[in-house]
Amino acid sequence: MNWKQVRATYPQKWLLIEAIKAHTKSDQRILDQVAVIGAFSTSQTALKKYAKLHHEAPMRELYVFHTSREKLQIAERRWVGIRGLP
Repeated sequence: MNWKQVRATYPQKWLLIEAIKAHTKSDQRILDQVAVIGAFSTSQTALKKYAKLHHEAPMRELYVFHTSREKLQIAERRWVGIRGLP
């Protein structure tokens, strides 16, 4: 589903979604196709489910959004960390 379809199907809900098809353009993550993992009435319950799934499978591209957003604006930041010496 695209975001417009998701908003029509789940009005005024907090959603846990997974990016099925996505790309990056000008430091913005564009979600072309998403799957709804769960719909929630509060952000707290959505974030708890996100934390559980992210812990189990950290490579999945998961997001929590409210359907009141007309567009998904996701700024992609490069993570710069400290690496240990070999």
